[in-house]
Amino acid sequence: MKDSHRQTRSELMELFAARGIHPRSDRGQNFLIDLNLVDYVVNQARLTPQDVVLEVGAGTGGMTPYLAMHSGAVVAVEVDSHLFPLARDAVRNFSNAVVLHCDALKSKHRFEPQVVQALERELAVDPQRRIKLVANLPYSIGTSVIANLVAGELPWRAIVVTIQWELAERIQARPGTADYGALSVWLQSQCKIKILKRLPATVFWPRPKVESAVIRLLPDPKGRRQIEDRAWFHEFIRKLFLLRRKHLRSVLASMFRDRLDKPRIDAILEEQNLPAGVRAESLPVAALVALSNRMRQELPGEWTAAVE
Repeated sequence: MKDSHRQTRSELMELFAARGIHPRSDRGQNFLIDLNLVDYVVNQARLTPQDVVLEVGAGTGGMTPYLAMHSGAVVAVEVDSHLFPLARDAVRNFSNAVVLHCDALKSKHRFEPQVVQALERELAVDPQRRIKLVANLPYSIGTSVIANLVAGELPWRAIVVTIQWELAERIQARPGTADYGALSVWLQSQCKIKILKRLPATVFWPRPKVESAVIRLLPDPKGRRQIEDRAWFHEFIRKLFLLRRKHLRSVLASMFRDRLDKPRIDAILEEQNLPAGVRAESLPVAALVALSNRMRQELPGEWTAAVE
């Protein structure tokens, strides 16, 4: 891959100075300036003509042309009004790339409809097409972008992104560790996860105050099929980990106090071979999936989890 003329530190600094603009920390604008790492991220995505790439946080378009070069289509998103024209110009010679000027997220739990519609248009070109999220994700929205893609029904086949190191640790955290939480369980239950590389702050401009990681998530269809109701499961584990330090029996009694009495909860825990004194933070993903399925069977229909 040839070097991008907008990707080195000196060229970015000159470009920003010429336009009288500055990177915005509130939008997580830290640009990947190590050209070998740009190449590495794109290569790890293993792009094919059947891939529709979603790039969130296109920035100046330093990575976007190479995504377009190796994939069937690219839907890039850039919310910053100063950077959007640069990203758009970077792919002006690629008919298979579109750059959207909007926020990728409508809300914390939902993609912007404009982004979804653009992806669906590209997917409709060929029923074999699938989405790959490949991006230097802005720190401020990394969690939501990854979690929403996994939560939704868009057909995706890989996520290869740069994120904060701390977020990478949370995603792959194991039971009983401080980083293990609802996000860990949600993603591990449906994805195969691997941290590919740890990145020092020096490979970005401006330098962030934290280290980063290149992480890859691949779908785990078998794991996903184990979850009987994904919406239920998502809410169930979120509520459980709000009170992660409390005994599981107490948390369930609080969540379902208007639906289940304590003797019934004790019976369910015994059935699942879970001691009453166990905490959610110590349970492996498979046990939490099984418990969620069992509670869903016990409480058919819509439910309200009230945690105090």
